[in-house]
Amino acid sequence: MASFLYLLGRLAFRWRWCVALLWVAVLGAVGAGAALAPAAPDSSFSMPGTESQKAFDLLAQRYPGTTADGASAMVVFVAPSGQKVTASANKAAVEKAVAEVAGGPQVATAVNPFQAKAVSKDGTTAYSTVSYQAVAKNLTDSTKNTLTDAAQQARDAGLTVEIGGTALATQPAAGGASEGIGIMVAAVVLLVTFGSVAAAGLPLLTAIVSVGVGVAAITALGSTLGLASTTTTLAMMLGLAVGIDYAVLIISRYREERGNGHTPQEATARAVGTAGSSVVFAGLTVVIGLAGLSVVGVPTLTKMGLAAAGTVIIAVLVALTLVPALLGFWQRAVQPRAVRKAERKAKRRGVPAAHSGTNPAKQRNGGARWGAFVLRRPLPVLLLAVVGLGVIAVPVTQLHLGTSGDEAKPTSTTERRAYDDLAKAFGAGFNGPLTIVVDAKGAADPKAAVTGITQKISATDGVVSVSAARFNKAGDTAVFSAVPATAPNDTRTTNLVHTLRDERSSITTGTGATYQVTGTTAINIDSAQKVQGALIPYLGIVVGLAFLLLMIVFRSVLVPLKAALGFLLSVLAALGSVVAVFQWGWLAELLGVHQTGPIMSLMPIFMVGIVFGLAMDYEVFLVSRMREAYVHGAQPKDAVVAGLRTSTRVVVAAALIMIAVFSGFIGADEAMIKMIGFGLAIAVLFDAFVVRLAIVPAAFALLGQKAWWIPRWLDRMLPKVDIEGEGLTRRAAAAEHRDASEDGKGREDGEGWEDGEGWEDGERADHGSPARIH
Repeated sequence: MASFLYLLGRLAFRWRWCVALLWVAVLGAVGAGAALAPAAPDSSFSMPGTESQKAFDLLAQRYPGTTADGASAMVVFVAPSGQKVTASANKAAVEKAVAEVAGGPQVATAVNPFQAKAVSKDGTTAYSTVSYQAVAKNLTDSTKNTLTDAAQQARDAGLTVEIGGTALATQPAAGGASEGIGIMVAAVVLLVTFGSVAAAGLPLLTAIVSVGVGVAAITALGSTLGLASTTTTLAMMLGLAVGIDYAVLIISRYREERGNGHTPQEATARAVGTAGSSVVFAGLTVVIGLAGLSVVGVPTLTKMGLAAAGTVIIAVLVALTLVPALLGFWQRAVQPRAVRKAERKAKRRGVPAAHSGTNPAKQRNGGARWGAFVLRRPLPVLLLAVVGLGVIAVPVTQLHLGTSGDEAKPTSTTERRAYDDLAKAFGAGFNGPLTIVVDAKGAADPKAAVTGITQKISATDGVVSVSAARFNKAGDTAVFSAVPATAPNDTRTTNLVHTLRDERSSITTGTGATYQVTGTTAINIDSAQKVQGALIPYLGIVVGLAFLLLMIVFRSVLVPLKAALGFLLSVLAALGSVVAVFQWGWLAELLGVHQTGPIMSLMPIFMVGIVFGLAMDYEVFLVSRMREAYVHGAQPKDAVVAGLRTSTRVVVAAALIMIAVFSGFIGADEAMIKMIGFGLAIAVLFDAFVVRLAIVPAAFALLGQKAWWIPRWLDRMLPKVDIEGEGLTRRAAAAEHRDASEDGKGREDGEGWEDGEGWEDGERADHGSPARIH
């Protein structure tokens, strides 16, 4: 691996103009494809295998020609204080507004509330349901203006009018201005870390290229594959984060190799050969976590995971090719200012510039001092970190999954005010009615069967009212709504759905018909249950694959086990924080959370997939340097300090960059994007600073040499992967020996090096003493 990437980095450096132009051409090609591709259709959310989805499919089959995904509007009329909406003047204003809406373009139906008995018991509120022939994003300005103008006329008549539904709902912004702030913070972190404008700008430039290619490809394929808008948002979020991080890792190693006295081309090749190996395996773990989302069986989630995984792969390719090419253009510019000054002075003195720098890997810095501190007190550090994360994870025990709707929007929106008015006038469950689909194809008298089922469901505890049944043209299927007494996200509503399904046989006895429960509320309940059921299998598959991958990379059993346990700690603590903020309301106002409620159904498994990949990123970054020092002869504890000395600055910078990028999405209007942004930011905080920089070195200090234990039979079975660049060291040693032999200064024990022979990964010379490779 290291030798191949070494050659790749060397070629990219040498042919830098070709590589740079190739990526520009790729970006232009996919950009043109995105511009010419038709707009992606609104992808409807589906949950295969659930009762709610089966009922939805039955509706599409038995009611052909109906537009299930058409836009809708719920126009809510509230009479002035002390008056009733049924008063003659108020009633006339309502009917006039409804008639005007009904005559507008793209309108399928606009129901008169007085004819449909859509008036509250106290007579203060009425509502009209408006259905459109087009989806929300295809409604014209004329259609929307007709709706808003009609509402304004009713307001002028003294009524309070609010509009819910999807007709006027604005498309959620991905991150708003805060996303740009996150990128600026990342730029500042890079500038402080590298002390060079070029070194800070290069990762941002390459990340923009990788995100541009990935997002453009998603847009170009959106219509063909049915990719939702949130797919692009996720790809952008992850592409920026890993794209910057991978470039940072390679640039840092380049500067280190330059400090070792290597020429720019050799330093670039070595950086790609060593740090590039870490990038490859870190990227693989992220891809495993994202691609593994297909295990859940939710098409939307599968598409999002695979699209984001594709963007991560592009980021890896950019890091391995475009980054070394750009290093060829900015050979000196990416060096710290102090090093550049030293090189200029050395040049004036006639000293070779390649030897004028200093190697940060040999300096005692904050990472080395932190490593020494942990080595002196490994047990207290380990216990404090584990207990701290455990306490933060406690809220997970009260995790309540669901889906937020208009109730989660700010009160400044008309959708939220319409939701509140309906809940106040008609009850908390009115905003989440259950749709009952009766299949009476086998009934002798379909109408009688439907009547009997309707009556029994109406008499069920927790059901406030049921609507009149609506039959299809064939007369063998009917649909009616059952309004729960409790809110859509209330656990009692969930219990009611289960009750209606569990008592189906008794409710349908003697009718010859059956029914299914669906609707938005039921779909959300089924989604939560399906995700919870898939979480354990998903964890098993993803963690198992990553465990095998890390075992191959690090030639150890305990290292991947420790990595998996650390990941579980960080993801549980992150989920606990999400529950505390979005469900309990802690710091909700500060983060712009307008209404607390259940955690999005897909959030836990989504976070597990993404955080797992990112957590393994830091594991590979940090532990690969520890193992590199170990296989090159360092004692276990010295290897821990060496790994922290060379990696802490990079890990901290990478973590701060990811936190900044993810935090930028907290400003999104879309509740799920806001929640994911916060969850990922806090997860990276916990994983990088607590798990990887505290728990990992403490565990290594306590385990000592046992950390690198692996059964001999297993070691022989696993493929050999040189992630530490040991092959490069052997190559250099062979070259030096060959040169020395030609000068008559060779050593007898150097035989065999010319053929590339040497110690295998982790093998010890003299059967016990550490093999030191110089």
